[in-house]
Amino acid sequence: MTTRPILELRARMRRSLRDLFDAAGFVEVDTPVLAVEVLPEAHIDPIVVPLPDAPRFLQASPEAMMKRLLARGAGPIYQFAHAFRAGERGLQHDMEFVLLEWYAPAAELDDVAPFLERLCGVALGTSGIDRLSCREAFLAHAGVDPLTADAEDLENAARGAGTPPPEGWAALPPEERRDRGFELLLATVVQPRLGHDRPVMLESWPASQAAFARLDPLDPALARRFELFVRGVELANGWEEETSREVLETRIAAANNLRRAAGRPVLPVPRRLLEAHGAAMPAGSGVALGFDRLVMLAAGVDSIDAVRGFDSGTG
Repeated sequence: MTTRPILELRARMRRSLRDLFDAAGFVEVDTPVLAVEVLPEAHIDPIVVPLPDAPRFLQASPEAMMKRLLARGAGPIYQFAHAFRAGERGLQHDMEFVLLEWYAPAAELDDVAPFLERLCGVALGTSGIDRLSCREAFLAHAGVDPLTADAEDLENAARGAGTPPPEGWAALPPEERRDRGFELLLATVVQPRLGHDRPVMLESWPASQAAFARLDPLDPALARRFELFVRGVELANGWEEETSREVLETRIAAANNLRRAAGRPVLPVPRRLLEAHGAAMPAGSGVALGFDRLVMLAAGVDSIDAVRGFDSGTG
């Protein structure tokens, strides 16, 4: 595609999505790209900007800032945010990209699913959405139950599918090996098979994969988290939010422990975000969707670079 059609496609999709969110009662917001705090995640490295007074972080997502708005009574909000992640570059990844992120107080996954169905219909012309548990997907495509399998079971399933784990995994703690085995199978075996008939919302994740999702009150072995797949592409992820300050602090500490064990820098605890949690933080759901990937799917190409005016190498 030449430059003008790319720009027109992106503009049309933004307009149609803004219409969808505005009609649903969301308010579009802007949050800082450069901030003193960043939300620590085990496998995402933020870009640090050294400044004379103190370092700042380019935000890997607007999550922390948008949640602080939620605690101040913002209500349903969304934004098209530039996000930054060090060292990420590939057909569907870059160090700078655009996220469409939104938060809906009081919404549960049963509310998120029909909204995602409408969004995919508007943007991609799809009809319907399939809701699938991790257990169902892994049993169908990898032949293993991710809720009962141990690290060795998951690694053997990966080997059987032709994607053996990298050397050195045997030295990792068992729980980390298990999580990495889950992620390896998801990325190489399960994901490519999802979303070819209609979008697939993959739900009921193992609790160890909760990130910042709340655990299922009926089954604490499961997290109220999902990822959305279209034509084998991970398009979005989200969850019912964990609102407890203590739980969030524990999970941030766990993420930093994993960073330390992997030789990554430990990140400062985001105190302002923690202070926003508690009584003032509404229960609800949040979703982050890769806007560049959405445009890529709409254009029928296999690279986000094909639907952007610039990339990290040319910008």
